[in-house]
Amino acid sequence: MEAMERATKFCHESLVIQTHRVFPMDLNIFGTLFGGKLMAIIDDTASISVSRHCRRGAVTASTDKLDFLHPIYENHSVCVETFISGVGSKSMEVFAKVMGEVLATGERYLAATCFMTFVAVPTHMNEETEFIVPLVKPQTEEEIFVCSGYEDRRKHRLKELAFNEKFAESVSFDPPWMETESR
Repeated sequence: MEAMERATKFCHESLVIQTHRVFPMDLNIFGTLFGGKLMAIIDDTASISVSRHCRRGAVTASTDKLDFLHPIYENHSVCVETFISGVGSKSMEVFAKVMGEVLATGERYLAATCFMTFVAVPTHMNEETEFIVPLVKPQTEEEIFVCSGYEDRRKHRLKELAFNEKFAESVSFDPPWMETESR
């Protein structure tokens, strides 16, 4: 059987931009955008980048260190941009950049950044069982900078995953309302 050449896509082919106005119902008790709401927007946006890149079903495997850099206030906009920044054979790293905008003045600011990892899985979206995620090729200065750190981030994630799997072996999953000898 002859090996197929692995497809390559540009970062911009997976670019997704979602913009939302921040309403009172989106705020935490401090009057800024609730972090969980932002995390949901980021995950949704990133999932579309993944689908554009691999055209397969995929699930979120991890969210790396979401850094909240600047609060986003009521009546500002929140703009989430995502694109594929690195790939394994079945996994895809997604870079997320969150920009806030003061709608009254047009002032924009970097509100958050993070990397997420998704893994392609068999679903109703794809019938073929043999599949390798297309490679990704950066073009802009920002894409080149973001993608250049992929291998180091991947190694770090794999090390953390091994630690977390070992750690999970020592964590109780007994129902907290039941008395056990291990408590």
